Amino acid sequence: MRVTGADGTGCPGGPSPTFGPGRSSPYTGGMAMLRLFASVRVAAGTGRVEVPGSTVGDVVAAACERYGSAFAAQVATCHVWLNGDPAGDSDPVVDSDEVAILPPVSGG
Repeated sequence: MRVTGADGTGCPGGPSPTFGPGRSSPYTGGMAMLRLFASVRVAAGTGRVEVPGSTVGDVVAAACERYGSAFAAQVATCHVWLNGDPAGDSDPVVDSDEVAILPPVSGG
């Protein structure tokens, strides 16, 4: 799944002014463990964090809001996985789930 939000970034649904440092999340549901790799890990400054959301799209959007536009730009080229399987924005997330954001890889 490649993530592209309505605003052209990698954030599904676009930015929300109600979420960020010191603000409460607009998302209800579980707290997924978000795993970040390579360039998205660098952009976020962490490789692993709990993020709220009831769907994969919610989790990715919450992370984009938390880590800003540089992170969202990286996410726009990434693939998202849920518990080791390719995921879509509408896939449901519960507390024990792991969402991974993986940038494209090349080599040989």
